[in-house]
Amino acid sequence: MSQRIVIDPVTRIEGHLRVDVEVADGRVAKAWASGQMWRGVENILVGRDPRDAWAITQRICGVCTTVHAICSVRAVENALKLEIPLNANYIRNLIILAHAIHDHIVHFYHLSALDWVDVTSALKADPAKAAALAESLSSWSGNSRHEFAKVKERLSGFVGTGQLGIFTNGYWGHPAMKLPPEVNLIAVSHYLQALEVQRYANKIVSILGSKTPHIQNVAVGGVANPLAVDAQSVLTVERLMAIKGWIDKLEDFVKNVYLVDVGVIGAFYPEWTQIGRGIVDYLAAPDIPLDGKGETFALPGGHIADGDLGKFTRIRSFADDYLLKGVSEAVKHSWYEYKAGDAASLHPYEGETAPRYTDFQDEGKYSWLKSPTLYGKPMQVGPLARVLTMLAAGHEPTKKYATETLARVSSIAGIEVGLDAMHSTIGRHAARAVSCAVQVDELARQWDLLLANMAKGDLDTFNAPSFPRGEQRGMGFHEAPRGILSHWVVIEDGKIRNYQCVVPTTWNAAPRNEHDVPGAYEACLVDTPVAVPEQPLEVLRTVHSFDPCLACAVHVLDTEQAEVVRAKAA
Repeated sequence: MSQRIVIDPVTRIEGHLRVDVEVADGRVAKAWASGQMWRGVENILVGRDPRDAWAITQRICGVCTTVHAICSVRAVENALKLEIPLNANYIRNLIILAHAIHDHIVHFYHLSALDWVDVTSALKADPAKAAALAESLSSWSGNSRHEFAKVKERLSGFVGTGQLGIFTNGYWGHPAMKLPPEVNLIAVSHYLQALEVQRYANKIVSILGSKTPHIQNVAVGGVANPLAVDAQSVLTVERLMAIKGWIDKLEDFVKNVYLVDVGVIGAFYPEWTQIGRGIVDYLAAPDIPLDGKGETFALPGGHIADGDLGKFTRIRSFADDYLLKGVSEAVKHSWYEYKAGDAASLHPYEGETAPRYTDFQDEGKYSWLKSPTLYGKPMQVGPLARVLTMLAAGHEPTKKYATETLARVSSIAGIEVGLDAMHSTIGRHAARAVSCAVQVDELARQWDLLLANMAKGDLDTFNAPSFPRGEQRGMGFHEAPRGILSHWVVIEDGKIRNYQCVVPTTWNAAPRNEHDVPGAYEACLVDTPVAVPEQPLEVLRTVHSFDPCLACAVHVLDTEQAEVVRAKAA
């Protein structure tokens, strides 16, 4: 006999996600992922100046802001065939990488680690034993006995008052929690330390982007950062040296804490390398362009078919036809309607954003997300897709960190853990950590490239765009922290005629497509064990491993134009 479990809303994510699962014989037999708010930004953009789109699309989300700004200007530049200066390229890359590192650290420690770490169990830990274990694995300065004793005392204060604060509502004592007390104490300590470390990445974004969230410095044609070697009112070498100091701090944490913690947790949960496999068609964009045209990239990307790295199709440029021609979106199970009917799947240039709400229908429409496909097949996107495509492309830094991570897991677990283990819930966490290590190295390299180019006397950051009459079409892509993001714009006589955003969480959290094939969340949840239906921790582990960002996939609108919320400054 089956049991229906509804998790609404799923918390520790951005936006509003509902997940329904049917559990039979202790395992998920069927799943539904439903985005619960509508994104109408595409309709807002119609008729506007393309140069304004980046500022508006940033407001899709309060977390993934920079990614939409970057993707939007790339789409318009692609339509105009506009090359940007090298300095603008390097500054954008620095922002992209710093934002991604911030996102990965926050996701693992503050949004998903508590699915694996039993906070109250840490009160049973011996700080000396915890320090001995941590110091045997890493040279991180925050792994001392004194630090762990201090955290245990602080945690005891929370629990003693009954006020767990940020640790409230966890499934503490759940039978799926397996970490020893000392590992739990180490993880809680690193959770608190990560709150401080993530600030360094945010500082980099705010210095280069003028503020964060919602950066202010990008523009169609480059960036608005004037460069100088001495003037204090612009981006100077002095400010860039401060950024280099923060990069070094991020590198220390990512390599000596984040990578190690993921390996340790993976070693204590080896069964989770067999859970959450689902879709093994992967799509990732190349990124960190090394030229102003988007023809060479530091980080490769492409499409892997059937989980086979030998079946890899590389995406080579911003104008790559393989991606350009392969994407379409369906709405058979989405709260939208197409003029051509529910059987249609439209290319983003022809995309329509016409809402039609029906209530939740198991076999009908049940989500505000559309269903994207690549040549008719749903994809899994995100850090796992990014790491696997970089491995397929022969990217040596990715190979180095992936090999080290799998070796660490194998050593601690006492069993051989190979690359196939990455196709899993815990594998997505490992891939995100590997990706973060690659990105922190590339962040330092882009800083070097910017300084070297400035030293040559090149201080250009902007090439002015011009809009001819007639129609221009452009697609901008970006490998955002949660996966491939693409913006598609149709410009007519200098104004936007159509605009579509195909975002990572739309790919992963999509409802069934026009052929009733499930998206990544729904497919990955099938066969997940559920020990306590009233506490569906295992379901949340797999969902959180994708780092859902429903605000990017959907948005809120009151059709009666009534007040939704009012904010008042104190």
